Amino acid sequence: MRAARYILAGAALCIGAAAFAQKNTANNNAYRYRWKDASGQSYFSDSLTSDAMKAGYDVVNSQGMVVRHVDRQLTADERAAARKVADAQAAAQQAQQQRQREDAQMLNAYPDEAAFAAAKSAEVDNFEQAARTTRLNLQGQEKALADLLNRAGDLERAKQPVPKYLGDRIAEQRNTVASLRATLQRQQAAKDAAKANMEAQLRHYRELKAADTANGGR
Repeated sequence: MRAARYILAGAALCIGAAAFAQKNTANNNAYRYRWKDASGQSYFSDSLTSDAMKAGYDVVNSQGMVVRHVDRQLTADERAAARKVADAQAAAQQAQQQRQREDAQMLNAYPDEAAFAAAKSAEVDNFEQAARTTRLNLQGQEKALADLLNRAGDLERAKQPVPKYLGDRIAEQRNTVASLRATLQRQQAAKDAAKANMEAQLRHYRELKAADTANGGR
């Protein structure tokens, strides 16, 4: 009986030692969280707290080495600012890709500088032709307005009332003349802009052509 009690006691001691060793090993392998507050004070915790997430934290192993860093949570304003920056970067990238596509199309459309210059001159000529047509139309409409105003002036000088239909015609004709003048102004501005941009566009074409040739293009 006494021998049996010794055997049971020894077995219990072994089991307890094994459980303690297992627990100690688990604790040694566990990760902890470390963070600092606004004053620089460091904190450690076995669980992730709201303060750690707000401040940003390090995940450290049992040897105290950092295995991962997590940045702090952004405020609503910071998230909005980050989205704004990301959107701006995406827009800039899309614009750059669009310019690259347009440059490639330009090189494919115009095999040499002479063809490019001729095309740009034709664009300016088209603006001038449109302005010339509008200018001629405007001259005719201005003459028609002058005729209507003379008729109304004759009636007034004769002490006669100006009929409503004539007043309405004059108002309509004035609107037509004003619209044509605005159109002519836009067309002339477009022509001037095209002429001013021709030299800059030609320089850009030369740069693209030189780079394309250096890269083994046509």
